[in-house]
This record gives sequence, C-alpha cells and structure tokens, in this order.
Amino acid sequence: MPMLLLKLALVAFVVLGASLVSRRFGHGVAGTLSGMPMIAGPIMGFVLMQSSAEHGRDIALATLVAFPAMVAHMVVFARASGRIGWPGSLVAANLAFLTLGALLIWLHLPAWAAGLLAVVSPLAGMRLMPAHRHERTALTIPRIELALRVAAAMALAAALIFSASAFPAAVSGLLLALPITGNVLPCFTLSRHGPDATIELLRGFVQGMFGFVTFFVVLVVMLPVLGTLQSYVLAWLAALLLAQVAYAIHARPAQAAGEPSSVL
Repeated sequence: MPMLLLKLALVAFVVLGASLVSRRFGHGVAGTLSGMPMIAGPIMGFVLMQSSAEHGRDIALATLVAFPAMVAHMVVFARASGRIGWPGSLVAANLAFLTLGALLIWLHLPAWAAGLLAVVSPLAGMRLMPAHRHERTALTIPRIELALRVAAAMALAAALIFSASAFPAAVSGLLLALPITGNVLPCFTLSRHGPDATIELLRGFVQGMFGFVTFFVVLVVMLPVLGTLQSYVLAWLAALLLAQVAYAIHARPAQAAGEPSSVL
C-alpha cells in the first residue's frame, strides 16, 4: 500500500508538473522533464531503503531490459500521430512496447548486452523521430484539462498496478514498465495542439530518457561498489547532467534557426 500511494502521488505530480512546465517553456521541455526518472527514481529510492543493494541492482537491471521498448513506444506514437489520430497512435505505440518488451524478456540477454542496448536506444530514438515544425507560442491548458490529465494518469497507473498481480512475473514486470506519462500526455497534446506539438513533446521525452537510462546504468554498476546511498545520489547527479547535455545538444538546430532557447 505505501508503494501504491507513492507511485500514484508521483504520477500525479509529474503529469501536473510537466503540463504546467509546457505552458511556460513549451512541449519539448515538458517532454524532457517527463522522460527523466521522475517516477521510477523516487520509487527506486524507496526500494533501496527497504532492501539490499543486490536486490536493488536486480530491479535496476530489469528496468534496463525493458528500456528499449519504452523508447520504441515514443517513436511509434510520434510517427503515427500525423496519420491516425490519438486513439490509433495510442494503440500502435502500446503494441510496439509490448511486442518489443516481450521479445527482450524472452531473449534473456546478459547484463552487459541489456545495458548496451539500453544505452544506444535513446540515440536510435532521436534519429527515428519524424521531422516537425517547431513552435514556441504560448500554450493554454484549461484547468479542467489539467484535472483530466492527472485523473487519467492515476487511473492508468492504478489499473496497471492491480492488473499486474494477475499475470506471471515477466508479464507483470513489463506492464509495470509501461510509460504512464508517455501514454497520457501525448494523447492530450495531439488532440489539442496537433501532430507537430506531439512530436516535439515525444522528442523531448527521448531526450529526457538519456537521463533515465544513465540513472539505472549507474545503479547497476555502482551498487555493488558504493552501496545504496552513495550510488543513489551519484545516479541522480549523472542523470541530471546527461539529460541537460542531451537537451543542449539537440536544442542547437532550433536555436540556429532563430528560435528562442529555454532553460531545462
């Protein structure tokens, strides 16, 4: 129950925070924030407080195994957004996630291979993102939509958590890795702001995922060496640094085109 309440609270916080950030800095920054381990990171901290470093490393490694499927989810949604609307994009993205995720679990990759595949996934994701028109207009998100975003995200999170117990461990782990904010925010963005804004949001997601994968790679590598507290702090520092670097690198083309920059 504490873990359930923690996850639901984090989901609500991230969805609301990303939505408010998008009104000030745009879809790309909101996506980058959402792609960071803003939900998984605090949950990992909670887990590490209650378990051994070895158990924490196992969980971090399992997360890395499913990570390429998360990136595939973002890419497929972005590519489908201009063709089949948000319902079709949602179905296509989740089918891609479940198919690739199931394949990765079935392969039983060694730790080094799973880690390497996870590290290169955001690079591949950025290359596979479709081109789009950058817009920096002020965004308007009504309060009722903010409430609906939070409610939809919390309902999805609760459904995944409760349904996971009815499946085998491998399937349950895959369901719990399903990107919640990556399902909710693009649907609302596509219906209100269109495909270009949705692609910008999802491109930001993948940029933030550089920080996500860094966080879990550091945990896998350093937990046996430094222990829980030092590894957790180092993982956050590395994740924030890598996400900032990735955002700065991929923001250069937009700035060169004369668009105003924004601070993450």
